[in-house]
Amino acid sequence: MSKDIPTIPATAIEVVKHKRTGKVYADKAEFDADVADPNTDTTAEDFRQDLEIKVTKISLKSETKK
Repeated sequence: MSKDIPTIPATAIEVVKHKRTGKVYADKAEFDADVADPNTDTTAEDFRQDLEIKVTKISLKSETKK
């Protein structure tokens, strides 16, 4: 007996941050521009990238056969 596994809608959000300061950048290109800016002390080692996954709330009620 086989059951179909439901697909849960989800959204992935990439977050680019500065490790030391916590500054959030719009994207990796903005971070790279900060590294290249001689007026900041940002280095490539300060790069942090997180991935947030947001899923739609679903009910996980179990089904029983009678």
